[in-house]
Amino acid sequence: MDAADGPVKDDLNPTRQKKSIHEYAQLDQEDESLRRWKESLGISASATQGALDPNAPKLTIHSLALESPQIKSGSVSIQLDKPNALEQLAKHPLQIPEGIEYTVVIKFTVGREVLSGLKYLHVVRRAGVPVDRAEEMIGSYPPRVEPYTKRFAPNEAPSGMLARAGSNTVRSRIIDDDGVVYADFTWAFKVSKSVR
Repeated sequence: MDAADGPVKDDLNPTRQKKSIHEYAQLDQEDESLRRWKESLGISASATQGALDPNAPKLTIHSLALESPQIKSGSVSIQLDKPNALEQLAKHPLQIPEGIEYTVVIKFTVGREVLSGLKYLHVVRRAGVPVDRAEEMIGSYPPRVEPYTKRFAPNEAPSGMLARAGSNTVRSRIIDDDGVVYADFTWAFKVSKSVR
């Protein structure tokens, strides 16, 4: 999976520089409410002493899953941190039963700096025509080795004969509030008549 660290081209990009974890920890230390907020993100003077890999990617997406009690196994997922995962998915799309309620779940790791205002965006296309769009807030996260898990609001899978014809192509993107793109990938799913 290719993840661009560059900003989306736009005339309205902010001009401020990103701060390091250490700079965030030192900023406004006398402000009690700000100190509590930073600690809730895992930012403290002691946390900045840890060994953060300066070469680690800013954001690594490990998996994307569609979870539902109506799916026999409970979920279907894409292991995005495996080589050629998206190429294999193009050949064998995820299969979900028609009309079920499902939740999109992503697992990700934040690397070397605090990422704030992360958003998940996707556009679903059937036969090249957009049929669904979503924008979900992920939030702000400090670096850590253990993956984070984010569950989004439930969605309903399409149903009917047209929904079962062919596959749905989804373009997913994760950006921050400055418009920086951290992940941009395409995957596919098929709607089936029977419950799997």
